[in-house]
Amino acid sequence: MSDTRIVIAKQAARLLVNGDYVNLGIGIPTLITNHLPKGVEITLHTENGMLGYGPYPHEGEQDADLINAGKETITELPGCSYFGTEQSFAMVRGGHVDVTVLGAMEVSADGDLANWMIPGKKVKGMGGAMDMVAGAKKVIVAMEHATKDGKPKILPKCSLPLTGKGVVSAVVTELATFTLGQGGLTLTALHPDTTVDAVRKVTGADFKVAKDLASYER
Repeated sequence: MSDTRIVIAKQAARLLVNGDYVNLGIGIPTLITNHLPKGVEITLHTENGMLGYGPYPHEGEQDADLINAGKETITELPGCSYFGTEQSFAMVRGGHVDVTVLGAMEVSADGDLANWMIPGKKVKGMGGAMDMVAGAKKVIVAMEHATKDGKPKILPKCSLPLTGKGVVSAVVTELATFTLGQGGLTLTALHPDTTVDAVRKVTGADFKVAKDLASYER
């Protein structure tokens, strides 16, 4: 399997719809800007005050004043606008962001999200995650399927402090994509190098399999 982060970003990008206003969290989600499918045009929002930014700049063309929430350099697109953090979060809290894509430490079968702290470990703070998952119309989690020591990150219940309860719409990992709803987890897409049985072994929660199960692009 190719680089797992790229696999996840490409698949998460396929869940975005032309015309969406999208906020990308730090880490894997920021890679989506360089992997959007042809014909899909979205408007990117960052909580530090830009709307309508573009992909990463080419080497030597970076502008240190143009950064995303993860402090990575980004580019401007025609029509890009700037504003204060208070206006940025007003957009989110007002329900004007269609989708937020962010990472997670744990996701439950009920759509609960834990992505901001591990008790006993030093953390920088909540950041904008709680506002994002409460205000966005759709929440997509883009994360690796298991922890570094092989423990499932998709669980019946989260054990870590929650960022949001019942907020997750979809989960994208390097192995599979799930949607979440009243019926729990449903497997909707699978990487061609794995199987449903293999995914069950590394998933802590039960899930259904969609009749029209899709395949990841290589």
